[in-house]
This record gives sequence, structure tokens and C-alpha cells, in this order.
Amino acid sequence: MSKELELWNFIASRLNDGESVMLLVVANSKGSSPGRAGYKMAVASNGELYGSIGGGVMEVNLVDQSRAILSEPGAIATGPSAGPVIEQVHQKSVPNSSGMICSGKQTVILKPLSADDGDTVNRIVNNLSQQQPAAFQISNLRFQIVENTKDNSSRYFSKTSETEFVYQEKLGSRNRLLIIGGGHCALALSELMSRLDFHIRIFDDRPDLNTIAKNEFADEVTIIDGYEKIGEYVESDEQTYVVVMTLGYASDAVVIRQLVDRNLKYFGVLGSKAKMAALMKELRAEGIENERLTKIRTPIGLPINSRTPEEIAISIAAEIIAVKNGSEA
Repeated sequence: MSKELELWNFIASRLNDGESVMLLVVANSKGSSPGRAGYKMAVASNGELYGSIGGGVMEVNLVDQSRAILSEPGAIATGPSAGPVIEQVHQKSVPNSSGMICSGKQTVILKPLSADDGDTVNRIVNNLSQQQPAAFQISNLRFQIVENTKDNSSRYFSKTSETEFVYQEKLGSRNRLLIIGGGHCALALSELMSRLDFHIRIFDDRPDLNTIAKNEFADEVTIIDGYEKIGEYVESDEQTYVVVMTLGYASDAVVIRQLVDRNLKYFGVLGSKAKMAALMKELRAEGIENERLTKIRTPIGLPINSRTPEEIAISIAAEIIAVKNGSEA
């Protein structure tokens, strides 16, 4: 289960128990802010917390403020308007200092939720669970689900005055990691990446593979009738990361032929330098242009002399994070 879904499940559960909840959302951030746009945290009226908006004294102060608001009689029963929008600057010498000194800034929305919001929260949970396209919106007027949105951006924030704002975030828009091949390295990589809020999907052509049976970290496992059909399952977009680690050289080649023309955020193939050099040579001989083949990361992962499945997983995960965050060496 993704961290996003866990957060909304936490909120739904507490509302169902009769608690009120403060939802904190980082609407935007700049510079070296610890909280990035989309970070969320829930503060329940019984004192429970879930999630994080960046940590540190900044988060502690906002949690205290949230608890104070929730403890006020009638604080939740004031209508549909959202809570305050707080801009924090992470420098000591400014009036709206967060208490941190990392030279960034972030805008945080504090939205109190009550039982009246339970239906919207439950719809968010259902959309995330079923990977249905939709968005949720918080404004000074309402908290709602927006379906059939034409906005392709993951999130949007606009503040037109001190009291008027709109924040909208697409649901189910997190990054997708497709691991093609379900062996020991796939199991280790699934476990590691499951902590990084990727939607993980495993593909293999072996229905009785022991490591697939053990893999409780992947969101989906698909047994396909031959890797020649893998292209039917892979979307071409900036949120798709593909790692190829099939049983052998020949099946790796089949997958590469199917996906080499796709526009993927990340495309890597597991294998030794010698094996991958031979495979690339074979594919060039077939007429596949070198420009297309150079998009493939091979040998996959950062060069840390990894040997075990767990070490290989760390190497690959680090490279994926570098690509995702635009900070490749």
C-alpha cells in the first residue's frame, strides 16, 4: 500500500471514529525547503499523527497550531472553508520564519476535516485504491473530488489574495516502477522501492516462481504469456520507470526490442558489462539505431561494486532516485 493511500486511510479511520483531523498539505516550496509540494500530514484530535511535511521545528510548530485549532469548541463546525494558508521562510531574520535556516520557503495549507468530509475522504481512498483518474481540490470555499479533470499537471496551486486560494492534486499520479523479471533481485528491489512511494508492478512469464510468491511489496504481479507482449503493458510517459532483470540474455533482448522506442523516464537492464556489450552489439546488428540504445542504462545502477540482490537493489534504487530528482552525477 502506498504512503499516500495509508495517509488517507488514517484520516478516514479517525473520522469514522468520531475524531476531527487537521490535514496539512505543502502547496508549494522553493529552495532548500525540507517539505516538497505534495507532502502531507494528518493531525487527529486524539493526538495521533501520520505523515510528515518536512520535519524539524517547523513541523512541530504547525502540529502544535493544528492541535490548538482542533481543541477549540466548534472549530470544525464553522462551514466548508479551509484553514489558514501559511507561508514559511526558512531564515532566522524574517518575520514569518519557520525556525529553520535552510534558506528555502514553503506554503502549507491547514485544512480541518470533520465527519461531514467523510464522503470526500472515502472517495479519495477508493480512487487511490482502484487507480482511477481524478483529483482532489482544497480551496477557501470547498474540499472536493474533481473528476474528468483536463489539467495534466500533477498539482496546481494559486493564491489570489490573503483569503482566496485553490490547491488541486491529481490522485494516483505517483511514479510507476515496472520490474520485468520476478527473481531475487526483483524481490529485493520491490522491498526497497515500496518505501519510496512508487507503484510497483512485477512482470514474469513463470507462474510458479518462488520469489514472486514471496513478494508482498509489489502492488501488482502480472504473469504474461511471453515477453513479446510486454509492450502492451508499458505506458510511455515521464512517470514510468522500467527495470529489466529477466532470466537471461535472450529474454532481455526480447524486452528491449519491445520497449526501445518508448519515451520512459528510466530504462535500465541488469547484466554484466560483457553481457550487455554483447547484447547491444547484437541489437545494433539487427538495425536498431545506436541513439535509441544509448537511452538504456546498462550496466544498471550506481557503480558500488554490488554483489548480493540487496546491494544490487540499493544501487538501482539510488540511480532511480537520482533520475527522479534530476540530480544525476
